[in-house]
Amino acid sequence: MNRTLEWTVRVELSEEGGTTKAEAVLDTGTARLSGQGIARLSPQDPDVPTIGDEVAASRAMHDVAGQLMSVADRAIGEAGAGRPDGLVPPPYAWSDATA
Repeated sequence: MNRTLEWTVRVELSEEGGTTKAEAVLDTGTARLSGQGIARLSPQDPDVPTIGDEVAASRAMHDVAGQLMSVADRAIGEAGAGRPDGLVPPPYAWSDATA
């Protein structure tokens, strides 16, 4: 089977009082998943807004990635392609320890 798809991810960031919040939305064309991420500036650290943006956005996208893997795990099971005991050990592509 050959096919080409395009999925889009939108990340919205807001910062107030040393706290950066991010919402990542994955749109597959048939489904939407939304994840949240927060980064807080430590009082002893210099205020570098781009770092807060990066941390909050990465956490929001990590949240979406976990949801997407759960959706895929369910689809694998429903297709009868899972292990007989239902356990699917990591790694899919990398271990949780390095993600």
